Amino acid sequence: MSTATHQDLLIELGTEELPPTSLKALSEAFANEVLRQIDDAGLAHGAMTVFASPRRLAFRIDALQTAQADRDIERRGPALKAAFDGDGQPTKAALGFASSVGLTVDQLDTQETDKGAWLVARVTEQGKPVSALLPDFLAQSVQRLPIPKRMRWGARKEQFVRPVHWLVALLGNEVLPLSLLGLTAGRDTRGHRFHAPAPLTLATPAEYEQRLEQDGFVIADFARRRDMVREQAIAAGTQAGGQAHIDTDLLDEVTALVEWPVALLGHFDADFLRVPQEALITAMQEHQKYFPVLDPQGKLMNAFITLSNIDSKDRQAVISGNEKVIRPRLADAAFFYDNDCRKTLAEHAEPLKQVVFQQQLGTVHEKCERIGRLAGIIATQIGGDAALATQAGRLSKADLATEMVYEFDTMQGIMGYYLARHEGLPEELAQALNEQYLPRFAGDALPATRTGQAVALADKLDTLVGIFGIGQKPTGDKDPYALRRATLGILRIIIEQQLPLDIVALVNDAAAGFGTRIDATTTADALEFINGRYRAMYQDHGIDTQVILSVLAVAPSQPLDFDRRVRAVAAFRARPEAAALAAANKRVANILAKLDQAPGDEIDGALLEDDAEQALANAVVEAYARTEPLVDAGDYAAILALLAELRAPVDDFFEHVMVMADDDAVRNNRLALLSFLRDLFLQVADISELGG
Repeated sequence: MSTATHQDLLIELGTEELPPTSLKALSEAFANEVLRQIDDAGLAHGAMTVFASPRRLAFRIDALQTAQADRDIERRGPALKAAFDGDGQPTKAALGFASSVGLTVDQLDTQETDKGAWLVARVTEQGKPVSALLPDFLAQSVQRLPIPKRMRWGARKEQFVRPVHWLVALLGNEVLPLSLLGLTAGRDTRGHRFHAPAPLTLATPAEYEQRLEQDGFVIADFARRRDMVREQAIAAGTQAGGQAHIDTDLLDEVTALVEWPVALLGHFDADFLRVPQEALITAMQEHQKYFPVLDPQGKLMNAFITLSNIDSKDRQAVISGNEKVIRPRLADAAFFYDNDCRKTLAEHAEPLKQVVFQQQLGTVHEKCERIGRLAGIIATQIGGDAALATQAGRLSKADLATEMVYEFDTMQGIMGYYLARHEGLPEELAQALNEQYLPRFAGDALPATRTGQAVALADKLDTLVGIFGIGQKPTGDKDPYALRRATLGILRIIIEQQLPLDIVALVNDAAAGFGTRIDATTTADALEFINGRYRAMYQDHGIDTQVILSVLAVAPSQPLDFDRRVRAVAAFRARPEAAALAAANKRVANILAKLDQAPGDEIDGALLEDDAEQALANAVVEAYARTEPLVDAGDYAAILALLAELRAPVDDFFEHVMVMADDDAVRNNRLALLSFLRDLFLQVADISELGG
């Protein structure tokens, strides 16, 4: 590439400290929108590098074409019959079109198409230089940034997420003549606010990162700075004799807070470790942006890691300052915990009698009573302790009234676990209080204890059935009670934990707990909603929609049974016999659907006239005998493997036998045979759906 026609481009917008949680998104949006417009303009270029730090949004594009190439364009004008009058003189339409493209009517061409003849203009469009295009590209990009609230500063009219202070725009070694947000572009950037406050003059875009790092104490590359933060935190954790607990979101946020990361190890009073470590970790991470340190067993140590944005000459002073700041935060958590421990869970639950869960469905206390009742029913069916599950259900939301959960909302469930243990309640009950919210998101862990499984299912079912019962089912993307997530959680718990539960019975049991508060007929809507979640869940696992629909068609009521059928049908579909048998089932279903009454429930051997129908009848009778024990065992894969052997007699039957014979008795006998054949497959699924 010629250096005369291709140059590196650097754009940097210098600001006051940007919002750390949105820095990465802002930098990428700023750069990518400009790049999109460059691509749309037909400008060739090399790689783009995006930079982001607390005080800058920047990007560099290598080897950018410095001007658009001229291009020949063709524009269609009015139809020929509208372009000239009866005397052959150009009409206003023709004259206006010619004027719009800078030509006379004589300079226009005619184009014949299958829809008629048209006037066309063939002109050469002059390419624009990058210097003329970029001002608009940058303005558009800034305007489209995902900024929820823009600000003005001083007496200026410009609006942005933070006040802006400098603008760098270099194409090669030249400053581009442009302005943005009231700033005129130059070649001076700024280094670290304290370590290198003087301007840094850039000669070319290529030296950007190196100059900022060597002379400006700024690591401009977000990804590299993130790696540095992680590595320094890990080293500090090792120095403390443990391991840094690095939350991914916090890592991004800390990276967005510093330009020159320096990890420092601090400590706090070990007495605070008596407080639930989840609360201490929340205080450190959310309030102070510290990384906690865990021992090899995963227990919190009395140490934390903070990332300073300066390399202080007196690091111990910085550490001491942070230790002073964290102490009252942890003291607050200890105060709340000590206060909460003075009451039993039952005492904490008392105020819930005054807290409304949902106006039509009653208070949180009433919900807990329903959860306890339903959890006891579920526990009995899955081999758990019904009394323990009932007690856990009734206490399940007690910690919502604690001071700890009021101050640290992430502690719900967790605080219940600690209070139950402090009170001396059974360990499984304590575990259940923590497990009741699982799974919280896709791929999350599931309740491990039988009591936890019972309470988690009861809680989710109560919400699902209750909200449907008052006619507030999810619509479109509106799901205020997170019923889609709750239903997926119900299915995952039952299927992945291999629980022998009937979803229809569970929904009815849940509905019974509401009495007259809900419309009992809405259970059908809730079950239909659950069936829709089956579809979403298995599609996420790569199962074809037709496979899911084939199982939904036979409506198995146990999720675990549903899962076995889906996996069996998915495996069957890969067999060479599947397509033919699916087509045959579709044909049989269509024939039977047209009948005024159901076929007979017996096959008369004396009426089997053709060898092919005799062979199919024998195969069907034999298949029933062989599949009966497999049906009882729920071995659907084995059933379908056995039924695959029917392909040959089925194909032979349809090739040689006229089903709708003239003789009524023969016809009805053949229809009965086909009905038996279809019922064989319906023991697993409606495989006629596989041909869809």
